[in-house]
Amino acid sequence: MKNKLDHILETIETKYNHSISENARNYLEIEIGKEAAELGYHDLKARYAGVNVVVPLKQAAQGMKVRIDGRTFVDYVQFESGLAIPGYIANDSQRHHQKYVPNDSMILNFT
Repeated sequence: MKNKLDHILETIETKYNHSISENARNYLEIEIGKEAAELGYHDLKARYAGVNVVVPLKQAAQGMKVRIDGRTFVDYVQFESGLAIPGYIANDSQRHHQKYVPNDSMILNFT
């Protein structure tokens, strides 16, 4: 049986399915707490507030961009879909994951 975090991650994957590229330099950050609240998981809103999913993008999005050192993502893990999350949060998930290997320099896209 899937847990609530896995359902939240699947919702994000579905939303960005056509934009995800596993090894991309450009990425979006999606806050898990906000997604939890939108899905009606108000009990998880506070628990995952400020915790972001990294959504690697095939191409840069419209809007402001900021260059981020790839070492920021030490101890992140990546799912088969390409999404990456902090390793300590992945322990709450029942999904298979591997170590996330970001580029040396990443570009955070704001939309």
